[in-house]
Amino acid sequence: MRQFFRMLLLALVLLTVALISALTAMQFAIHGHEVTIPKLVGMTPLEAERAASASGLQVAIERQFYSPDIPEGRIMTQMPLPGTKVRRGWMIRVAQSLGPQRVAIPDVTGQSERVAELNIRRRSLNLASIAQMNLPDTSAAQVVSQSPPANASGVAAPKISLLVSSGPEPASYVMPDLTGQPLGSATLALQDAGLRVGRVSLFSASPSSGAPVVPTPVSEPSAASMIVTQSPVAGQKVVAGSAVNFEVR
Repeated sequence: MRQFFRMLLLALVLLTVALISALTAMQFAIHGHEVTIPKLVGMTPLEAERAASASGLQVAIERQFYSPDIPEGRIMTQMPLPGTKVRRGWMIRVAQSLGPQRVAIPDVTGQSERVAELNIRRRSLNLASIAQMNLPDTSAAQVVSQSPPANASGVAAPKISLLVSSGPEPASYVMPDLTGQPLGSATLALQDAGLRVGRVSLFSASPSSGAPVVPTPVSEPSAASMIVTQSPVAGQKVVAGSAVNFEVR
């Protein structure tokens, strides 16, 4: 019996050693390829690439900002932050300083979108975004607002966002019910409402099998043809210039 307990104790010791070895190997496998993110702020892009490469990391310049404190061309921010533990091959994303703002922000309000874009790029600035909006008393494609405003100081990035007018919102109507009317009178009613006739097709009822039948275009629609169906349907909201499709018989 004593011999049995000795063997059991030895087995437990060997099992404990095996578990410790396995945990150590697993820990090494997980953390063995980890490196520490170096500090890149203040370096040039070339210096930052060398410092990152020495740790098996990569660098990507994603943004550029004006900075009164960081000299032009130097790294001003980085992510992940210095000291962070990451795996080898990780990408460090950085922003580069453009130095103090030296370009005056032009006033492009009132200009067309195309002219405004040319004026912005001529000053080595970029378009950040262009938003469209229907605005009364303005012509289409006219710049009505910009950000940052003209002659702004302390601008963070060399980008300008524009708000461009799409012109006045088109008039809208409630679609009338034209079914049962002659095509000729319906056409005149649509013209008076600022709408137009679209596709005119010959109405065909579905056969007894239930298979749908595609309407066939009417080669020479008659003004006396009676409207059976319409699209958009009666009561639907439509805007000026919309086409109305009919099936007639």
